[in-house]
Amino acid sequence: MASEVMTIREMCEAYDVTPRTLRFYESKELLSPIREGQRRLFTRRDRARLQLILQAKRFGFSLEQIRQLLDLYGVDPSNAVQVREAVAVGRERLAAMEAQQIELGEAIADLREHIDRGEAFLAKRPGSKTDAA
Repeated sequence: MASEVMTIREMCEAYDVTPRTLRFYESKELLSPIREGQRRLFTRRDRARLQLILQAKRFGFSLEQIRQLLDLYGVDPSNAVQVREAVAVGRERLAAMEAQQIELGEAIADLREHIDRGEAFLAKRPGSKTDAA
C-alpha cells in the first residue's frame, strides 16, 4: 500500500515520468504537491490526478481539457458531473481519432500504390535494383 505522500523521485519511478514533467504539471496547476522548502510531497490526490492526466494525454486531450475535467472533481459528490463531461469530451476525441485513422489508412494505401508503381517501373529497367538498401 502506498504511503500518504511520495517524493518526486518516488513519483517518477512509480509513473515513469521525469521530474521536469511533474514540475510542468505543477506549474500548470494540475498538481499541487505539499512544499517543504525545496522538497515536493505528492499526496494520494496528486497521484490520482497524475494517473488521469497521463491517461488523458495518451488519448490526445489538450491540457485545457484535462484541467477542465480535473476542476470538476468535488463539484458533485457523486462525480456524475465530471463523468458526464468526460464522456462528452471522450466521444469528441474518439470521433477525431477515428477520422484520423481513416485518413491514415487512405494515406498508407496511396503510399503503397506509389511504391508498387515505382518498383514496377524499376523492375522494367535493366540492372536496376528495387531494394532501397
